[in-house]
Amino acid sequence: MALEETTVTIDVGGAKVIINKDVLFRTWLEKYFGNTPAASGSELSTPFLNDGEEYAGIIFGKNGAPNHRLILLPGEATDVSWADAISFAKDVGGDLPTRREQSLLYTNLKEQFKEAWYWSSEQHSGTSNGAWGQVFSLGDQDSNR
Repeated sequence: MALEETTVTIDVGGAKVIINKDVLFRTWLEKYFGNTPAASGSELSTPFLNDGEEYAGIIFGKNGAPNHRLILLPGEATDVSWADAISFAKDVGGDLPTRREQSLLYTNLKEQFKEAWYWSSEQHSGTSNGAWGQVFSLGDQDSNR
């Protein structure tokens, strides 16, 4: 294979920089899709997971926020208040998912959930002790409790 087929030449302030195409592609993926993805071709591989964890996908940042990967941690708190759900999530090393993250969990990992309602991290503006949640039997989101 010829050198020209595996490299890209970029003119930077009058100097020519030669970069390997794979390195350039991986750098671009890392910048736009999050923390150091291992890439093969145009696909992102699954990040390293601990026992019991499930990879849900990538949440694309909004309003300048960075992209991040969403991983479902093992364990479940059932029939708890919003405050108790927040505490449970922190105890297992995570946070309650946002509404956007819950949508991704429903889309990609629905089978990992009971057909029930699950708390999000987002408080509902109409109440001081209630929050939004995801209904995993139907796929809709609403405020509860």
